[in-house]
Amino acid sequence: MHTEYPEKYRLLGLKIAYYRKKAGYTQEVFAELIGKSLNFLSQVEAPGMICGVSLETLFKMAEVLDVPPSKLLEDD
Repeated sequence: MHTEYPEKYRLLGLKIAYYRKKAGYTQEVFAELIGKSLNFLSQVEAPGMICGVSLETLFKMAEVLDVPPSKLLEDD
């Protein structure tokens, strides 16, 4: 996937991983809760990969993690 915003994708993946771990979920459990494969989640969280996430998936992740979707997109 080609993007003009690789750093934003990297940060998104890192934030998802951070909040997932903070909530106490393994990748396997979290992937199941959001209805995605472990492979998909691994790609999203991998700092060296660029993997797009639909808004539907982003909203589901935020719901399961009990954070506002904006928290996953904020620049800190």
